[in-house]
Amino acid sequence: MRLLAVLIGLLACGPGFAAEPFGRASIGSAEGIVPGQQVHVVVDVFAPEFFTSPPQFPLFDVPDALVTLSGDRAQNLVQTIDGVQYSGIRRSYAVVPEKAGSFPLPVIEIDLGYSSNGSPVKAMVNVALPSFDVGPSSHQSATPFAARGLTMTQSFDRDPASLKAGDALVRTIVVFAEDTQAMLIPPVEVGTTAGVARYERPAALADGVEQRGIGRTVETGSTRTETVVYTASSAGRFPLPAISYPWFDLDGHVLSAATLPATDVVVAQAAATERIQPALQGDVDGPASRTWRGWLLVLLLCAIDLAVAAFARRRLPAIRTWVTRVRARRRNSPRRRLGRMRTVIGVGDDLAVYRALQDWSRNLGYRTASEWVEAQACPRLSAQVAILERRLFRSRDMQLDRAALKSAIALPTADRRPRKRALPDLNPTAEVSLLRLLLR
Repeated sequence: MRLLAVLIGLLACGPGFAAEPFGRASIGSAEGIVPGQQVHVVVDVFAPEFFTSPPQFPLFDVPDALVTLSGDRAQNLVQTIDGVQYSGIRRSYAVVPEKAGSFPLPVIEIDLGYSSNGSPVKAMVNVALPSFDVGPSSHQSATPFAARGLTMTQSFDRDPASLKAGDALVRTIVVFAEDTQAMLIPPVEVGTTAGVARYERPAALADGVEQRGIGRTVETGSTRTETVVYTASSAGRFPLPAISYPWFDLDGHVLSAATLPATDVVVAQAAATERIQPALQGDVDGPASRTWRGWLLVLLLCAIDLAVAAFARRRLPAIRTWVTRVRARRRNSPRRRLGRMRTVIGVGDDLAVYRALQDWSRNLGYRTASEWVEAQACPRLSAQVAILERRLFRSRDMQLDRAALKSAIALPTADRRPRKRALPDLNPTAEVSLLRLLLR
């Protein structure tokens, strides 16, 4: 009976033991591959439950081929196998064969982390990549470049037929192609023109470029931007030769060519620069009085500077005291004090808010916060101050509306001043002496 129970337990736990990560690979289209074509190898990695660390897809070497990892974002997958839910991540490689033949791809090792019964586990998955064959193409050139939807455009920074001798003409050529990489796009042969100096800037490469196609479609591809600067030192007409750019069309499996028409550069003679004849200045030897006037002006300015420096040095303590007084008056202005108090009401605790109200009342000439609240005659202010005092001195059964309290406090006006009482206070403060209260 014990052996039978063990066998039943092993059979019941069999699916749990089989829940391990695995991977698989495939090729999007393995038929009709030609040299220079970009072959997409898609790799899917699955793990039970979820990944605790993403799979690390390594690069690998293939003889006579260029291998890169696609820069597209990884795609998340979900699949259920034998009642177990697997999480998956998909990435793709781009393999570009350089010649015809068979290209067996290696087995890659992918490190990952996944969750097993709530605990993170490290694992390594071996994925066998499929092989593919590249057939020869009699239509391709010696340097293969295969792509889809290739277009070539050019632009000039100015009209080529309105140049003058010495001007520079900037020519920009953009090659756009789909299903390829920018680094695989060959350079453009612009040719040479007699009588015109040419300077080529380094090409600019970009992947993932969107270009509007026919209608409202938007195509995504790669671009190679060539910039050529032409200069001509003499007048004349200089033809820039037409450009033919060969490429292999993967859609039609034919050799195609993108062309740019020839352009004439017309350079006119630069206009003669008008010369300004030097004029002899009269009265070169001026009177000596002009020199003395200049020296007197310099001496006068120096004397004024010395006097100002001496006055500032003598009055420096008074100037510092005045600056300090102005800064303190500005810092303690009613508007700034009101802003600081509203900040305390917004973020401070109940005791800090009550102390801020007391300081505000004393600065306005009131003896207590209650006297100031009574003088404002604002029911909303009175209600919120009463709630604050109840929370501090009785119970916290009511909630203080800080926004209402802040909006109920305004800058003091001329008619809002503390009222004089008929009798002096029983407990005079140091600011209001008892003798001054009795002599009122």
